[in-house]
Amino acid sequence: MNNHSLILKDKVAIVTGAGRGLGEAIARAYAAEGATVVVSDIDGAAAQSVAGSLPGASAVTCDVREPAQVEALVNTTVERYGKLDIMVPNAGVAVVAPLATQSLEQWRAVTSVNLDGVFLCIRYAAPALIKNGGGNIVIMASVMAKASCALIGSYSASKAGAVSLAKTAAVELRAHNIRTNAILPSFIATELVVSHKKEFEQQLGIPDFDAVIKQRQGRYGKESEVANLAVFLASERSSFCNGGSFVVDGGASSSLL
Repeated sequence: MNNHSLILKDKVAIVTGAGRGLGEAIARAYAAEGATVVVSDIDGAAAQSVAGSLPGASAVTCDVREPAQVEALVNTTVERYGKLDIMVPNAGVAVVAPLATQSLEQWRAVTSVNLDGVFLCIRYAAPALIKNGGGNIVIMASVMAKASCALIGSYSASKAGAVSLAKTAAVELRAHNIRTNAILPSFIATELVVSHKKEFEQQLGIPDFDAVIKQRQGRYGKESEVANLAVFLASERSSFCNGGSFVVDGGASSSLL
């Protein structure tokens, strides 16, 4: 592939929660398309490991729940590379527990990352993007924002809020040549999903979670399939996409059975 075909050539991107899973996949996809990536994660060692394998990349340890750390993440990026073109609020967590017995601490453990973290990324990236003359914010939401299921009410609510933030940011920042879109994956074969399979089987009485996935969406999605969409939304190929919610679910949300 020659440099002229790299659709993110000379772009600078921050990807949060990029030490593993979808964040790592997005960081790698961006780098493959010519972007310089700041790999951010609360796990500094994981971030460093990913960044060390990408050309020109660097790692910044950041807890997206902390305003000062998110602000420092953006400032460090601009100081190091001179600008910011793309912000990807991807960091996310989940708690598997019914609403009737879930503690406020469990609720806040999820919403502080999945919703507050997205807000803070928008809040501190927006001035840098405006100064740059424009850019893109690509928010990692979930198809659970549209149709939830038992045991992940806090996760679903936080992702629905993230979609709403994407719409508001799209309108507020449009005049500054900044586009904001959300990606809504279903069950992707990530560590986060796999780690909760047994809980779903036990608490919902599902004997074979994999069989349910096959029925509902054909198969587990691949990290690369989400990352490819993230590349598209960060590039000029999606130049008229703004405020959108892009579902990547193999058809799961299109059928009742």
